[in-house]
Amino acid sequence: MAAAVRSARRPKRRSVPIARILLLGFFLIFVLFPLYWMFNTSIKPSDDYLAVPPIWWPDEPTMIHYEAALFTYRGFEGLVNSLIVSISATILSALLGTLMAYSLARYNTGGQHLSFWVLSQRFLPPIGIVLPVFLIYRNIGIYDTRFGLVIAYTVFTLPVSVWMMFAYFRQMPKSMEEAALVDGWTRWQAFWRVAVPLAAPGIVAAAVFAFIACWTEFFFALLLTSRNAFTLPTVFRSFIGFQGAQYGEAAALAIVSLVPSIALGVLAQKHLVRGLTLGAVRG
Repeated sequence: MAAAVRSARRPKRRSVPIARILLLGFFLIFVLFPLYWMFNTSIKPSDDYLAVPPIWWPDEPTMIHYEAALFTYRGFEGLVNSLIVSISATILSALLGTLMAYSLARYNTGGQHLSFWVLSQRFLPPIGIVLPVFLIYRNIGIYDTRFGLVIAYTVFTLPVSVWMMFAYFRQMPKSMEEAALVDGWTRWQAFWRVAVPLAAPGIVAAAVFAFIACWTEFFFALLLTSRNAFTLPTVFRSFIGFQGAQYGEAAALAIVSLVPSIALGVLAQKHLVRGLTLGAVRG
């Protein structure tokens, strides 16, 4: 009897289904194997690219592809341009998006449909406006400049930033801001000292998405730049020519291009998860 009572009190061990483990393992292989193969290609000698059977790890790893991608093909210049343009556009998008989203959420600026109209600007395909933008840039003298790309990327990412932060501000309670107003703070002080700190996860989430969109954008960068303000994604077209493809250089530059996005995601992971979940509580 006592043994039966003790066995009844023992917590039941939850068995992990084998199917779940297999599915998770398949997903990890599906995601991580291309990254491994890309890194493997970036350090292989050129003769090992198409070897049969494939070479899973080179006997003599080399860094010559990184050197060629960054300096011979001007990948380092593209990297610097991408960093400057993406960071500048992200800061502008986050700043303007925060102000617009707060105005829409707290003051109902433009009525009930303005927020959706802002988001609808992303419905327009880029190919539909790139020619007028190109002609305008040529006429006002900002073609092939970082400033021109910053303006284009800010306009390109602003609707999504506004929509994400609008949903976040809308679900935030007004009581703390109203208490600050009662204590004698101005509306601007309540906004910057109360609302913005509370909305930090949503702002960070919107900024991360804006940065990734700017960092990986290719179409506008290809048509609005030439030799001076070209960004990192446009460098990849140089690896395909009449004599074949430069697989090692392309893989090396791809590995380099992953570093900022991964680092930003790791640093902002906590705020990113909170911003995505809390901002979507209310429709």
